[in-house]
Amino acid sequence: MRNIIILLMLSYLSGSVLYANIFGALFGVKERYAESADKNPGVSNAYVYGGFWCGTLTLICELMKGALPVYLALRTEPALSHQVLPLILVAPVAGHILPVFNKFHGGKGIAVTFGVLIGLFPYVRPFVVFAAMFIFLSVVVRITPHYYRTIAAYVVSTAIMPFARVSGWVCFSFLLMAALVCVRMFLSREEKERIEVKLLWMR
Repeated sequence: MRNIIILLMLSYLSGSVLYANIFGALFGVKERYAESADKNPGVSNAYVYGGFWCGTLTLICELMKGALPVYLALRTEPALSHQVLPLILVAPVAGHILPVFNKFHGGKGIAVTFGVLIGLFPYVRPFVVFAAMFIFLSVVVRITPHYYRTIAAYVVSTAIMPFARVSGWVCFSFLLMAALVCVRMFLSREEKERIEVKLLWMR
């Protein structure tokens, strides 16, 4: 039990580190995030206001802060029950959305969700499903703006994963992550533009 509590705390604390703020400060653009529509300390704004290197460093660290705790937990405690594993997967996303290091005001949790799924390596099926859905909704059935595309990607991926033969405990973990991210999106103060859906062959 002690090891489980430590793993959960480390996973949450890892998620609570907002690398967009760290690299934004290093590149002198952190204050500019407030100019964005969502005022979100995340990868997208790091790219927009900080440029390629600020965005790329932020992306790598956001992925790693989700992947490393999960990867290490699965290898240091291989006997973890399927009742505990979902909590460890969800903890980095919860930390990013409600970070203790930033007065519980965090980002949306998209990059760290991908990171958590990467942490399941060599079990890549959940990552492939989620990534494929984001690509599909960005290229084939184009949903704009990004706000609605994100919600759709999480909802549809949650529905598809059981049919893609993703493990039940991973499906449940993703359901919890999707719920956290979608609630965070719904509560966002950003102005919600009108949703548009276009097929690949439509201009």
